[in-house]
This record gives sequence, C-alpha cells and structure tokens, in this order.
Amino acid sequence: MLELGTGFAFVRRQFPLNIDGDDSRVDLLMYHTRLHCYVAIELKVVEFQPEFISKLNYYISAIDDLVKMPEDNPTIGLLLCRSKNNTKVEYALRGMTQPLGVAAYKTKELIENLKSSLPSIDDLEKTLNE
Repeated sequence: MLELGTGFAFVRRQFPLNIDGDDSRVDLLMYHTRLHCYVAIELKVVEFQPEFISKLNYYISAIDDLVKMPEDNPTIGLLLCRSKNNTKVEYALRGMTQPLGVAAYKTKELIENLKSSLPSIDDLEKTLNE
C-alpha cells in the first residue's frame, strides 16, 4: 500500500459485485481520500492481455452504479500485470472513456532491494534447527 502513495484507504480484497444475479469479484477495492473516489485494482500474474481492459471497465461501471455515492468522483481502474507491451496497451485503451491505467509490477527489483535486509537461507535453517 505504501507504493500507492498517500490518501489510499483499503476497502476490501475480493470485493463482491452482484450484477443481475452473476457474482464477480474485484481483486482490491480502495478509496482515495483526497480524490474522493474508489480505485478498483485488478492483479494479473501474466502478461497484459487486451481483454483485461474490458473486464476492468465492467467493474468500474458496476462500482459507479452500485457502490459510489453521488458526491464521489468517478471510479478509477488500475490493472497491474507481470509485464506489458505498450503498443498493445495503447490499442486496448484507445477510445476508452473510463479513467484507467495499466502498469507492470516489478517484483524482481523489490526482491533485490530487500535481499540485503533479509537473513540468508543458511541463517534461517540454523535458527530453525536450534
């Protein structure tokens, strides 16, 4: 959550949406206290696929109709994928009117940054055997 910046409040993981009897779940639903809007976050462990945008657009529309209050600003969508091709993302977003964005997460960089502050495997094994 720190990576998102200030102003984000956690609403729920796997936020349920019941749309005409069909159940869907948004991976993460946040509320931005400064922007006064919901932020729907979809997490994908695979490379970006254009159809992910359609699903996120669907969630944004449903949240705006079913969850958002009249005084709230429109919901923002954020899609996080393992990797993305900027040309594919540009084509998938062209013509979209909903506020949404696509980003690739950087777990390898995070792991490298944390390595120096984590114990080694040998140290962990030694501690567990004691």
